[in-house]
Amino acid sequence: MVSQDGYTFVADETILAQGRTTLTFRILGPDGLPLTNFQPTHDADLHFFAVSRDLNRFNHLHPRMDDSGTWSIDLDLAPGAWRLLADFRPVGQETMTLGSDVFVVGVYQPQPLPPAGATATVDDYTVTLRSGLTAGEPGELILTVARGGEPVTDLEPYLASYGHLVALRAGDMAYLHVHPEGEPGDGTTAAGPEIAFHATAPSAGAYRLFLDFKHDGVVRTAAFTVHAAASESNSAATTDEASSGTHGDRSHN
Repeated sequence: MVSQDGYTFVADETILAQGRTTLTFRILGPDGLPLTNFQPTHDADLHFFAVSRDLNRFNHLHPRMDDSGTWSIDLDLAPGAWRLLADFRPVGQETMTLGSDVFVVGVYQPQPLPPAGATATVDDYTVTLRSGLTAGEPGELILTVARGGEPVTDLEPYLASYGHLVALRAGDMAYLHVHPEGEPGDGTTAAGPEIAFHATAPSAGAYRLFLDFKHDGVVRTAAFTVHAAASESNSAATTDEASSGTHGDRSHN
């Protein structure tokens, strides 16, 4: 959402020229003033994402904030519609994510959602996804990183963990908060090849997953399309409803 609990994402420009440009934005608080006091999460005051509306392009960036509460970030986006997301935590509040659209001028050629698959390649790395998502049920996503066919066991910390995972729902780009299991230096979490996360999909359907991981000093992103299955309880309720000829408490306009 562009606004939640009195906090609002405001981009100074929503139509951007093609090519490299600087975007500025603010997070307004309930008092209408730019927020300047943030509680750091995963080693940053604010995590910023720019994702193409067709979910084929993804950028995870960390903008700079000046004393007035204005954030700025250099972007180089292809033409088309983009969703900007700011993930942050006001001091004394829960973490929240606000989003807003911008449009880049130029010839736009949207691409179909990539097919679902259990592996993704980036440079000479292969990332394999094990397990899946079921709507409304907490689940574990386990990703394994290999390089040249060999497991990577010396991943480097990135944003206070060995990986950072973003999940977006196809259609409305709803942002899922995904939490890593363990952290570097806790005495139990290995530096690969597996990275585990907890996630809950709010509904059945297609989702896009973007995993950032760091190795040999470089952060790389592996992308997956997954389909969250309907829960058995929801499927049973739908079947019972259909067989009884009722449709629940629905209003019709």
